[in-house]
Amino acid sequence: MESELTTEEQSEQKISKREDWKKKKELEEARKAGTAPAEVDEEGKDINPHIPQYIASAPWYYYGRDGEKLPTLKHQRPQPEKQLSFSDPDKWFKRGVKTGPVATKFRKGACANCGSMTHKKKDCFERPRKVGAKFTGDKIAPDEHMQPDLSFDYDGKRDRWNGFNPEEYQAVIDEYSKVEMAKRQLKEQKMTEDLLAGRISQDRRDEDLEEDSMRREGDSDEEDDEDKYADNIDMAGQKFDSKRRITVRNLRIREDTAKYLLNLDPNSAYYDPKTRSMRENPYKNKHLEEVSYAGDNFVRQTGDTVKMAQEQLFAWEASGKGTDVHLQADPTKLELLHKEFKVKKDDFKQNQKGSILEKYGGAEHLEAPPKQLLLAQTEDYVEYSRHGTVLKGQEKAVTKSKYEEDVLINNHTAIWGSYWRDGRWGYRCCHSFVKMSYCTGEAGKQVAQMEMADMELRNFGEEQEEEDEEEAPKSLLEQHQEELKKNKKKKKKERLDAEEKEKRDKEKKLKKALKAEEERDRSYQEIMKLDERKRPYNSLAADSHEVTEEELEAFRIKRANYDDPMKNMLGNN
Repeated sequence: MESELTTEEQSEQKISKREDWKKKKELEEARKAGTAPAEVDEEGKDINPHIPQYIASAPWYYYGRDGEKLPTLKHQRPQPEKQLSFSDPDKWFKRGVKTGPVATKFRKGACANCGSMTHKKKDCFERPRKVGAKFTGDKIAPDEHMQPDLSFDYDGKRDRWNGFNPEEYQAVIDEYSKVEMAKRQLKEQKMTEDLLAGRISQDRRDEDLEEDSMRREGDSDEEDDEDKYADNIDMAGQKFDSKRRITVRNLRIREDTAKYLLNLDPNSAYYDPKTRSMRENPYKNKHLEEVSYAGDNFVRQTGDTVKMAQEQLFAWEASGKGTDVHLQADPTKLELLHKEFKVKKDDFKQNQKGSILEKYGGAEHLEAPPKQLLLAQTEDYVEYSRHGTVLKGQEKAVTKSKYEEDVLINNHTAIWGSYWRDGRWGYRCCHSFVKMSYCTGEAGKQVAQMEMADMELRNFGEEQEEEDEEEAPKSLLEQHQEELKKNKKKKKKERLDAEEKEKRDKEKKLKKALKAEEERDRSYQEIMKLDERKRPYNSLAADSHEVTEEELEAFRIKRANYDDPMKNMLGNN
């Protein structure tokens, strides 16, 4: 009975915990949605409900094992009482400070090597003695200053100059100044000896001393003054450091115009200040020959950039086919292989083209005239005014034929072809349509006009006769014959329409069959690429339906002819 009660109590306890957990989750969702007030910490500040639990929950050691855990974010904030500011110069390690008087005899618990009380023998930094101070009692080392552990804040831990005393650097400056002064005195002494010996003059000595003093006082001014010392300047964009013997390359030559200043239009090419690149052309309305800069993308397409990309593509294809070649590892080998490949490819194309022309013929159709004659287009640039005169460029030359032009024969005042009427060409001076005839002048024009009037009268009479024939009544026999002709034409038209419809239906069925054959061939190729163990069951089984005439014709069209010399060209595009 007690065990049953215990089980019921346990189940009730689990149910109550589950309900409390559900209520807690509902309260969290309400706080996130803004319908419930936010949780308040021990300082009276609202806690953001969107803060993750692993940040908002305080660790167990913050309040202690037995302490009450209240909602707070105090453990995430800096603790000023436990940290030192990086700006406090007095809080730093003391270097070389000895504490108290030096002992005269060994003390118990001291270092066995040097006799200091602040460390043990294994931590001693002095040279290991042959007989330690523990046994000799001589030369007892003084005790070191025991510095307490310093705890800095975030900035104090990362301050590179924390604990630096600028007064200590004055000794280094004094040392260098003493060395410079000694060098100067030695040089003055040497030049005085040369002056007494007669090797140099007094003026030369004074000039050298003055120049040396100027150089020592202002090395930085001498490097920057490019106008005064123009002979010492190297090439533009470089700065030679004589002390370190290196050449420093500037990021940009200052004489060049910055890319973002080439076109001040905000809708122009975009300039990326981080990489200092401008990919598009800032001068879109100008020719490439007129501008000095056409964008980074244009530069990438010039020089050997395209050639290098082609060689990289060739290296990838060759590596995929088993050839050990790499662009960066062995560029010479790759270039030789690429040249050999291009030569063999050209030879193969020429041989293939020659074999096809030899077998099928048609070489005469490949000899096409130039594009200027076919399309009547050239690359010559010409600008015209609104009146038609040439402003810029060379005017187009007048096309001349192979025949003689403006040659007048047989007393004609106009050339052959200057007159046209009723589909015939003639002479404009006499209206004659006979080539190589003698000119008759105005008399020939009058005769031609009379002939034209007679021809118009004759045509008018024929039209009147045709109208009269149409108005005459037809006999029964003529009507019957016309009816038979109409029926015959109607039947012929219906037969032709039926044949045309049947032909169109066959073409539609053939197109549908060709499409189905392509789909079947593609699925077959995909199945054949798979492993035999991964193919679907009965994937290669044949269809059981009856093959139609269109399907058979589609199979014949799509079937590969191994005797065809053009079969290797299929699928290359």
